[in-house]
Amino acid sequence: MKNLIIDIHAHYLPKALIERFDAHASAFSAVKLTRGDKGVTLQFPGGEVTRPISPKLSDLNERKAWMQQNGIDHQLVGGWLDSFGYELPSDQGLAWSRFINDCMWDGLTAEPRFTPLATVPLQDGKLAAQVLEEAMQRGFGGIMIGTLPQGQGGNLDDASLDAFWQKAHELKAAVVLHPMFICGEPRLADYDLVNAVGRLADTTIAVSRLLFSGHLLKYSGMKLVLCHGGAALPFGLGRLVRNAAIAHGKYADPRKGFEAMYFDSCVFDPEALDFLIKKAGKGKVMLGSDMPFPIGDPAPGKVVADSTQDEAERGAMLTMTAQKVFSLRRDVCCDRIADETLAKAGV
Repeated sequence: MKNLIIDIHAHYLPKALIERFDAHASAFSAVKLTRGDKGVTLQFPGGEVTRPISPKLSDLNERKAWMQQNGIDHQLVGGWLDSFGYELPSDQGLAWSRFINDCMWDGLTAEPRFTPLATVPLQDGKLAAQVLEEAMQRGFGGIMIGTLPQGQGGNLDDASLDAFWQKAHELKAAVVLHPMFICGEPRLADYDLVNAVGRLADTTIAVSRLLFSGHLLKYSGMKLVLCHGGAALPFGLGRLVRNAAIAHGKYADPRKGFEAMYFDSCVFDPEALDFLIKKAGKGKVMLGSDMPFPIGDPAPGKVVADSTQDEAERGAMLTMTAQKVFSLRRDVCCDRIADETLAKAGV
């Protein structure tokens, strides 16, 4: 495979999800889709109406132009976390996840610059394992999951999800973990703190539980990828290790679990990126943009170019590691010569 520049953290919502919704709605009757003057919104049981679906989530032409401008050949695209529907009853969650995956697959079949990441019904571990296997057999590059498996609560280390983690381990699947929301925290209501720090706290809490529970060691076949540079975990690792030490063997070693994870580069600061690589190790960080959201990195290659990493590590971040971690589509291609792209990115 060519040395493609690969963005592993991006979001996509196919137009077909809206276009086909009415024809499939009986399978997930608890999902409400509203078409209004301000756009299309979704609502799930017990939850508030989502933000209007951003047109940028579906606009592949604008996305490809942005990729061309930023020297990105290929993109792993997960869904929109607001649409995952973990609040649904298990049977409807199964139907909804399959519906999303069908729309993702059909929307990108003729677009070889994109490899889709599936979603799974994380409210039910056995059903999530089933959909994960279906997706990997179909050709998805991996999956993207959220931090709150029961929608407004729940923990990823809950025993009810063991079947899912076991299947991810057996399939050696790439599992991209993306934050959702810190529920009921009023201090996040101002200054857009949900995006600025709330999602970082969300990831830190969810993954700390996985580290102390030993999931990263027990299910070592999977490849867990953290968005936003692993949130506060790289800086707080020493504190987690100390917490485990004073627990006298009750918790798994968080350092060993941390060593098993992968991270994206979406930290915006080359010094922070250098620190992340120092903590995570060589070959554990991959290019990530969080495209197309405003909080994402508009020029994700710059933080890599401005870091102090050598040519080999920059090459790993931009291309090599992603090819090892994800199951990229077989017909992957690009519009430019890979060597020329690498040169432009400073490798």
